[in-house]
Amino acid sequence: MVSEPSDPARTIAFQGAPGAYSDLACRRVFPEMATLPCASFEDAFAAIRKGRAALGMIPIENSLAGRVADIHHLLPDSRLAIVGEHFEEVRHHLLAVPGATLEGLRTVESHVHALSQCRKFIRARGFLPVVSADTAGAAAEVAARGDPSVAAIASELAGEIYGLVSLQANIEDADHNTTRFIVMAKEPRIPPSEVPTVTTFLFSVRNVPAALYKALGGFATNGINMTKLESYMVGGAFTATEFYADVEAHPDERPLKLALEELRFFSREVKILGSYPAHELRLKAARRQR
Repeated sequence: MVSEPSDPARTIAFQGAPGAYSDLACRRVFPEMATLPCASFEDAFAAIRKGRAALGMIPIENSLAGRVADIHHLLPDSRLAIVGEHFEEVRHHLLAVPGATLEGLRTVESHVHALSQCRKFIRARGFLPVVSADTAGAAAEVAARGDPSVAAIASELAGEIYGLVSLQANIEDADHNTTRFIVMAKEPRIPPSEVPTVTTFLFSVRNVPAALYKALGGFATNGINMTKLESYMVGGAFTATEFYADVEAHPDERPLKLALEELRFFSREVKILGSYPAHELRLKAARRQR
């Protein structure tokens, strides 16, 4: 059983077992903080609301797997604010017990997404893939079993935590495998106006013709760059669609204020989830595309 960190103000929560990629992201961005593993995203949110952790590191999308399932439904009810973002390059390791060899392996276990991201490697080696709940959990199971014919696909950190050795590193099929995380806190932390900023919000338009077109028109006319727009169903109703959006703009800037004012006129509800500094990887990508 994992012990609770002693100082909540210096604790960051994540979903998963110790050694998960979310754990790795926490340690990368906040090396001075202790990490708190949680069984579910709801548990991670609750840890922040109840003061057991000051921050949370939540994966929201992956460059290969797409949107993290259900996260958009959970964010509105989390009663938390997004205060940062982090892009973590995923580097999968083939982990096994000491003494195991590539030639002796028969089975490889991991999360379904990790297995699919290493499909070519697994097929070339003739391994039998077995789905586990998560990558770090698979590493823990391999360590506990002690079977040299079974390996896990997980992070290098998971190997260190569970005493496994890496038989091969960087076994993912694509070298652009990147997960975007958002950092959550109890209260908003709006950056200074001179800092490149991302603002995230949810909205639901009225069920009338051209409502979405009219709602988004304000962002175009005010020169606001919208980098993400996703729709998802609410409550099983085909007409009750909500949208998740990211824009590159600071909330104190007049163009964003005007765009949001127009959005609210054509929407039933608009909920700002947070404004936070743009990650360096986002800024680099934007510079390359200019």
